[in-house]
Amino acid sequence: MCGRFVSTAPADEIAKYFGAEPPTEATLEPSHNVAPTSDVYAVLTAEGVRRIEALHWGLVPFWAKSPTAGAKMINARAETLADKNAYRNAYKKKRCIIPADGFYEWAKVPGEKTKQPMYLHRPDGELLAFAGLWERWRNPDNPDDELHSCTIITGSPNETVATIHDRMPIMLPPSTWDVWLDPGVQDLATVGKLLVPAPASLIAMHPVSTEVNNVRNKGARLTEQSPPIVDLAPIGLGGFGPPETATLL
Repeated sequence: MCGRFVSTAPADEIAKYFGAEPPTEATLEPSHNVAPTSDVYAVLTAEGVRRIEALHWGLVPFWAKSPTAGAKMINARAETLADKNAYRNAYKKKRCIIPADGFYEWAKVPGEKTKQPMYLHRPDGELLAFAGLWERWRNPDNPDDELHSCTIITGSPNETVATIHDRMPIMLPPSTWDVWLDPGVQDLATVGKLLVPAPASLIAMHPVSTEVNNVRNKGARLTEQSPPIVDLAPIGLGGFGPPETATLL
């Protein structure tokens, strides 16, 4: 799954990177610890325009009675998007990309109750492009009360991520963005072929402090390499270099 990630790039930089229009409303504060139900930037196409929009993280289906339904829908499994009623409509017509500097995952450590948090990112520092879905929800009691929300799609892990978890966010290369973001492409077999694990070489990772476990902590120190809880070599995670040259597994 993907339950925490880092988003520090300004909206105008994200817009330039993805060839999109920047948001017209207030921009979001940078965060090194984005948690579910926060507002996050997403790249989407609406009314023929590719743009950046701030969405509620936790997809609220258009038919939901309350926006609280989104708290359980921060991730959507790639294998069942076409079957789940909560995602079927968005998968066909409302696909998006959620930009991230990187994300966190927690590795189980034999003999320890506390899991080891790891920071995963691109070795070149470029943005990750998480595949996502978005939806528009209107309050049945007040049609003017509208909420735009999103979910991050997860799939099987690549060789790097598989050492710590059995799922990972789907990451889309630039060659797929036009198709993925085009609401006119509604052939699910076509878009489904894009939902594959990113190459292992795209991801570097290193252990970070358990400070990240607390969602109130947001600072840049959270992504800095930190001494692990215990020696990680026995589980195949030893030998990390400095953060800027994190070992590629």
